Amino acid sequence: MNSHVWPRMGRKLAVGTTALLLTMVAIASADIRLPAVIGDNMVLQQGKEVAIWGWADPGEQVRLRLSWDGEEQRTDADGNGQWFFTIAAPPAGGPYEMTLSGKNTVRIGNVASGEVWVCSGQSNMEWPLHSAANGSQEVAAADYPNIRLFTVQKKIADTPQDDCTGQWSPCSPETAPGFSAVGYFFGRHLHRELNVPIGLINTSWGGTVAEAWTSANALETMPEFKAQMNQIARAKADPDGSLKTYREELAQWQKKIESAGAEGAGCIKPGFDDSTWQQMGLPVLWEQAGLADFDGLVWFRKTVTIPDSWAGKELTLDLGPIDDMDTTWFNGVKVGGHNESGQWQVARRYKVPADLVRAGRNIIVVQVLDTGGGGGIYGQAEQMNLRQAGTDDAVSLAGTWRYKVGYDLASMPPQPQPPVWVNNPNAPTALYNGMIAPLIPLGIRGAIWYQGESNAGRAYQYRELFPTMISNWREDWGQGPFPFLFVQLANFMATQPEPGDCAWAELREAQTMTLALENTGMAVIIDIGEANDIHPRNKQDVGKRLALWALAKIHGKAIAWSGPLYRSMKVDGDEIVLHFDHVNGGLVAEGEPLKGFAVAGADRKFVWADARIDGSTVVVRSDKVARPVAVRYAWADNPVCNLYNGAGLPASPFRTDDWPGITAGKK
Repeated sequence: MNSHVWPRMGRKLAVGTTALLLTMVAIASADIRLPAVIGDNMVLQQGKEVAIWGWADPGEQVRLRLSWDGEEQRTDADGNGQWFFTIAAPPAGGPYEMTLSGKNTVRIGNVASGEVWVCSGQSNMEWPLHSAANGSQEVAAADYPNIRLFTVQKKIADTPQDDCTGQWSPCSPETAPGFSAVGYFFGRHLHRELNVPIGLINTSWGGTVAEAWTSANALETMPEFKAQMNQIARAKADPDGSLKTYREELAQWQKKIESAGAEGAGCIKPGFDDSTWQQMGLPVLWEQAGLADFDGLVWFRKTVTIPDSWAGKELTLDLGPIDDMDTTWFNGVKVGGHNESGQWQVARRYKVPADLVRAGRNIIVVQVLDTGGGGGIYGQAEQMNLRQAGTDDAVSLAGTWRYKVGYDLASMPPQPQPPVWVNNPNAPTALYNGMIAPLIPLGIRGAIWYQGESNAGRAYQYRELFPTMISNWREDWGQGPFPFLFVQLANFMATQPEPGDCAWAELREAQTMTLALENTGMAVIIDIGEANDIHPRNKQDVGKRLALWALAKIHGKAIAWSGPLYRSMKVDGDEIVLHFDHVNGGLVAEGEPLKGFAVAGADRKFVWADARIDGSTVVVRSDKVARPVAVRYAWADNPVCNLYNGAGLPASPFRTDDWPGITAGKK
């Protein structure tokens, strides 16, 4: 193959001159350097021409030798120190090796050829394997050396970056626990069915919006983002004034928060009487254990009895993940803490010095601060234990703890927010720049995406934003309309007694509408969510349903890959007959009668309807609506619904009307 100039540099030079100049300074008089996504244990996308690129001294000759063909290719680094090769990926399998030579030599070993997928989105994609359903067992069984994992370290950037932080690792019980559960189960299903290596790149960030994952050029095509993009540009031009005010306000807020939290500090003393405190069984999100809709600070205390033989010996304290922040004491002495945002998935592990450990009763105190969403010490029971360092001897910490609310954030001054472009993962373009651009132009098969919760309040806007983001990625990657698979929002929140409008239903509709974009697929999970948790633990079925599309549409497997999708309707007297695609094996009501349908007349007032399956159609009617004109199915945050096809896949929520929803016009 002939080498050529790095094809994406023109775009980056125009958008990110400052970042590029900094990179040039860093590589001046440098040896050959590779981006993080090209390294030991990587996977090359089989059946494609793939890119190998990096940096060297300007004008330096770089040579590439491939173990599978022995042919040497050569190119010269350009004036910016960049070089680029295009190679044909070897047959699926491995291990292979690549050697790059210039002023230095770099060997890339244990390379595999197979299927490469980018896994992106917000917290439900970020959700780690160890916190999925049966997490401990799944982690223990995650021994797949030909599944390779790469997690992009979180990074906010105001210009597109050329590199990221991360490394490829073979999947094992040691490397898999913190990896995306959805990504892992998707890749595992593909690996089992195809018997080829699978490369998974997790680049996700909880609580983020789609515009953060979209480039500036793409967002500027949407008028509603024009003003925000201009505001960001003005703030960058004169950052000092706004930053100074923000830092002063933040310092004052932090003092008030620290003062409020200090009121409970007496409880860290071993002799403190906590008998009047309430009890909570851990691990659990506290919203499910008596603190519904609570954001703020909670103190937890536990008395633990340890063997006499442990006295005076160093211990390891494991608490599992804590949402969001914690400070932890052992016998009145601080032994650790995580007090920065974005660490809610980090499993806490602290060393307990030997001089704190005594035989018999010992006191553990954990101060937990939750700033939004779920809160508490929430991992798996197996993750909570106290053990003698260097041994397998352990005392479980799961079970009953005493707790007391320190303060409710609602009673505190609101936290000052930084200027939109500073340290804000939801700033438009911030995550595209820092966590997507560095992956381009790596050879990939496609992308899977689980996001939308944070855009639900602007669901009508998502109708345009989401396809714009997908097209943006495809255009910048330069590999054509690669497969883009996404997860429709799960059922969540309380069930409603009567039909009505809701933002989450409108967001699901926007996701379904995105299927009009070529080479897209959607996994419907309206049946496996959890009313009280925005993070349903059943990530196994999510990954599998995504994989069904890939196996059927890419690899030609004769399997069902979608549940029923609404196609058309016909009014027949006082009934409406609904037609569907993907009725594989016929329509099925899982449990009688068929539920989730509502009907309305010209007055647009929906009432629950009687529904029955008639062959490959559903017939809907209500005694309360003599002349029906519209039907809705599963149109709620957490609908009660039970329509499936013969392959056991659920029908997607839908409506037959186009009446304005509650998010219409919201920006």
